Amino acid sequence: MPEAQSAVPSSPGDVLALISTGAAATRADVARLTGLARSTASQRVDALIAHGFVDEDNADGGSTGGRPPRRLRLRTREHAVAGVDLGASHCRVALMDIGGEILALREDPLSIADGPEAVLGHVERTLDGLLKETGRERGALQSIGVGVPGPVEFSTGRPVDPPIMPGWHQYPIPEFFAERFGVRALVDNDVNVMALAEQRRAFPDTRYLLYIKVGTGIGCGIVADGRLHRGAQGSAGDIGHIRVGDEEAPCRCGNTGCLEAVAGGAALARRLADLGLAAASGSDVVRLVQEGNRDAVRMVREAGRAVGEVLAGLVNFFNPSAVVLGGALAAVHDQLLAGVREAVYRRSHPLATHVLRIEPSRTGQDAAAVGAGILAIEHALSPDQVDRVLAGTAR
Repeated sequence: MPEAQSAVPSSPGDVLALISTGAAATRADVARLTGLARSTASQRVDALIAHGFVDEDNADGGSTGGRPPRRLRLRTREHAVAGVDLGASHCRVALMDIGGEILALREDPLSIADGPEAVLGHVERTLDGLLKETGRERGALQSIGVGVPGPVEFSTGRPVDPPIMPGWHQYPIPEFFAERFGVRALVDNDVNVMALAEQRRAFPDTRYLLYIKVGTGIGCGIVADGRLHRGAQGSAGDIGHIRVGDEEAPCRCGNTGCLEAVAGGAALARRLADLGLAAASGSDVVRLVQEGNRDAVRMVREAGRAVGEVLAGLVNFFNPSAVVLGGALAAVHDQLLAGVREAVYRRSHPLATHVLRIEPSRTGQDAAAVGAGILAIEHALSPDQVDRVLAGTAR
């Protein structure tokens, strides 16, 4: 019997993936990479041009003689996505084109405890304002990404018993946006979209990365072989509730000694307040460290060691090539990183740390909004979604 032939990526969506990543710059490239006949490859390209996904211009495509081939490139002008970062006390919305450029961004103070109708209503009004500001209609939106500060069942986009999001349990966030904008919304835990932004924008050649958010709570975003790893139900990376040493500090989850209850920003603020210092949140801890307060500096370094104790096990188990620290306490990363590195390099296997980098986040405070936008872009440009659009079964 003849050997089975492996499937060749050849749908219009597959062709767009080659063009958008830069692998195919001409129609000849498309034919060569897909194995399609040139006429069929051209039909695929023509369909993408007709639906506004691709432009073709007369720039030099590397011809060695005769008329230069026309170059293909992703058309970004008419296609936009939104990245929404919902924090405990803020809302940040980024409007991006499908090439990843930020067109407009707005941040407002907003309490997640106000509930889904109030918060998502604010997002809707903000997004409409950003579309108007950039001269775009609602029809320009291709998809929406949303990061929330709590556990999410990714397949449904619904929060599940989120501790700091009263009234949000099982709320249908994707349906809210689908009813108003007619597009799919993808909802994920905020640390996952932060990890996505960090890997795509700051560490594109790093296939195995852990992003540790150290703020009011503590969480971990996992990038494995270049893809987000969410686990079976979407709860992978919930390291904030791993027990640390012999600590008995009560945690909001109902247990004691959790990493979050020992090293989270809220826990540090409570301990500093007990010493008579003005501290009510992680941002107050950062302020005190920046002012040179010795107790705050000591506590942040100790928090780093506690995070490092947990990370050492993760490094041995997962063997990442980069660990990135973000979140509110990362603003004082010198003290935090010192404690983390001390514990990780002391307790992890030498082979696991041979090329390991432990660094502060490079994407900064916009990480979650940008990461949510990237999540939306990767959905909008996925071969299956593009094929559905061309078939008229989706926007």
